[in-house]
Formats: sequence, C-alpha cells, structure tokens
Amino acid sequence: MSSATVSQELVHSELRGEVGILTLDNYAKRNALSRELLSGLVDGLQGFSGKVRAVILRAEPDVKVWSAGHDVTELARDKSDPLAYGDPLEVALRAIRNFPAPVIAMVQGSVWGGAFDLVMSCDVVIADETASFAITPANLGLPYNTAGLLHFIGRLPLNLIKEMFFTAAPIKAQDSARWGIVNHLVSSADIDNLTFARAQEICTKAPLAIAVVKEQLTVLSDYEPIAAQISEHIEDLRRKVYDSEDFQEGINAFLQKRRPSFQGK
Repeated sequence: MSSATVSQELVHSELRGEVGILTLDNYAKRNALSRELLSGLVDGLQGFSGKVRAVILRAEPDVKVWSAGHDVTELARDKSDPLAYGDPLEVALRAIRNFPAPVIAMVQGSVWGGAFDLVMSCDVVIADETASFAITPANLGLPYNTAGLLHFIGRLPLNLIKEMFFTAAPIKAQDSARWGIVNHLVSSADIDNLTFARAQEICTKAPLAIAVVKEQLTVLSDYEPIAAQISEHIEDLRRKVYDSEDFQEGINAFLQKRRPSFQGK
C-alpha cells in the first residue's frame, strides 16, 4: 500500500460546495499526529487550493479524543531536535497558517500536546461540551520549540500558558471559552450545523479580501524579532533538555505506559 493511500485513509477529504472538510480518522491511535496523518492533512489542504473558500478540520463524530497529539514513537531520540523546522507537525502547522482561506477547527473530544498547537493554528475554533485542551511536553521531558510558544503567546495570557505548560493539566470546555481558546462553545447536537453555517457564511464574503487579511494577521502575529544571541541561547537551553536523561525517561515511560521518574538530569 502506498504512503499516499495510507494518508488518504487517515484523513478523509470532502467538498461541500465551496467548503472543504478534512476529517481525521485514525481511531486506533487516537488520531495521533503521525507522519502519515500529517501528510494526509497537508495533501488535503493542497487539494483544496483554489477550490474552496473555507475549510473545516474535524475528527470523526463522537470520538472521545480529537487527537492525542504528536506520535511519540516518531519523536527523534538521537539527541537531535525533536521539533525541528522540518518536522511533519511543523510543516502541517505552517500549511494551515498559510492556507489562503480560513480554516475552522471543529473540536469534539480531548485535544492533547501538539494537536493543541494544531487547533490554535486554525483561524476559528468551534467546540462542544466534550472538548478539552492540554499541552503536555512536561509529561515527556520535551523542550517545546520557540515557534510553538509564540503561537500560544499570540493567543493566550502568559499566566495561563505557564500553568498549562507547567502542569500539563487539561482545560475543560467552559474554561476554554472563558480564556478565548474557542470562538464558540455549543452543544454536540448543534456543532455540525453551526460550524458548517459559519463556513458557508465565510464563503459569501470577498475571498481576496479575506485571504489578504488572513496573511496580514499571520505575518503581524508571527513577527517577533529575536536577536541572534537570544535565539542561540534559546536553542542551547532546548538542546540541554533533549540531550537529557529525563527526555529519554519521558519517552520510555510513555511507551511502557508507566509514570515517569524525572531526576532533573
């Protein structure tokens, strides 16, 4: 079976008029963000280019986990950066942020780790009462990358970001609405209709104007100049973490389904 076929099986692509729908469908692995799934997501977006005025990104209905986040089995363990610029998740995040039409995340179920970054990279987030959001690198001893941190800094209060990264505790649906993680919190009975209605509403507006405003906002929110010595210092700090015994322990514990024992080494 070709990798393209596998990717298509993990992410279903559908056109409804001028609305494109991408559905994550790897229930067996809780929609973990594997290379194949992320490749399917990027391919789906590319397939919609020039054909749609809005995209809905969703999971299959009634799942308990929207996505379990980065596929931990694929994280680099050879003392190289596990979240480098060319990592498939980073490629997918840029594809969403740079897609010329608005991308709406429709969230039912829990969102973990890198999948939270994926949702935050979408332009609009609509969720139901089953949704929750957690960012979990502290569970793995993983140093999150600067680009990812900037995504959160651009959307959420600093004290909330710190608490989420320090504790890895999930934020429930009601609190996610209060903090502005989601644009609309609706019932599971209404989420399909409301999400599609909002996408259709976008489709009635001027697509060139929307594309330009989206790109302007992306450029403006991403423009955080960092002095060369500061960038080098940050990367040196991160390198000490992904070179550490704690990072290896975090991955091993996850794979062995046990609680990690971090020693700060």
